[in-house]
Amino acid sequence: MFTLRPIGRISSPLRDPPRAPKQGNEGAPAAWLEFVPEVAPGLRDIRAGDEVLVLTWLDRADRATLEVHPRDDPSIPLRGVFSTRSADRPNPVGIHRVMILEVASPTRFHVDAIEAIDQTPIVDIKPVLDRRSER
Repeated sequence: MFTLRPIGRISSPLRDPPRAPKQGNEGAPAAWLEFVPEVAPGLRDIRAGDEVLVLTWLDRADRATLEVHPRDDPSIPLRGVFSTRSADRPNPVGIHRVMILEVASPTRFHVDAIEAIDQTPIVDIKPVLDRRSER
């Protein structure tokens, strides 16, 4: 066993999972990443304009799901969940590539389109690296 502790939460206008976009580029709104104060030192080098990967725990997912109709479309044949981006899966880790629009405080960042539902727990954040640089 191991333990994941949320380091923050998403603050988003998205509140109804069935009506939320499937991906950020499908009409998802901008939102806020709100982190717990204890992780502020780890966030200090993130700036407006940075692209980051936000890892979330999709806490409203169905963890028993192993097969899905992609995009919830019953006309599409069932696929194994691990070949899809479905939120429903045994370990519902979400990954969201976003740009930091504003650093409002050491623990509050405004980001562009993200399809995460309001109050989704954040479990990690990582920089997007191009192949020429490392942090």
